[in-house]
Amino acid sequence: MADSEARPDDIFELDRIRSLIELMKEHDLSEIDLRQAQQRIRLCRGSAADPQTFSLPPPPSPAVLSPNAPAAATAEDANIQYIKSPMVGTFYSKSNPNAEPYVRVGDHVDAASTVCIIEAMKVFNEIPAEVSGRIVAVLVDDEEAVEFGRPLFKLDTKK
Repeated sequence: MADSEARPDDIFELDRIRSLIELMKEHDLSEIDLRQAQQRIRLCRGSAADPQTFSLPPPPSPAVLSPNAPAAATAEDANIQYIKSPMVGTFYSKSNPNAEPYVRVGDHVDAASTVCIIEAMKVFNEIPAEVSGRIVAVLVDDEEAVEFGRPLFKLDTKK
């Protein structure tokens, strides 16, 4: 069909396709799919040689414990506790950007010690350790979003 024969509502009109391409560039769209009556046009930006494929990870296999597993590792793991997030929010390791962190690796904390702040809905909640021990690892970065139950700190409770 020649351009002179194109109907004003024809989605295959060259000027309309050009304007759609410009719209995609302007709004950084990777794909546009239009349907009008019995007509359909699909435009894609990007390299055809670089298709993005998404696959699901394999389902986790159940952990098989060896009956001869060393007892020492189990005894040491018994002293490890995790301080977990009691809510969804944003993790802060210090009270303000210029302050020192509440805790660092190697610090000893007691159950009442504040270890961090979690901001939830513009409310800053001080999070207590709830158990005494030595901080072995900080498991999240400052200003990182955390979910309920996510481990924040690894704690060694051995006295």
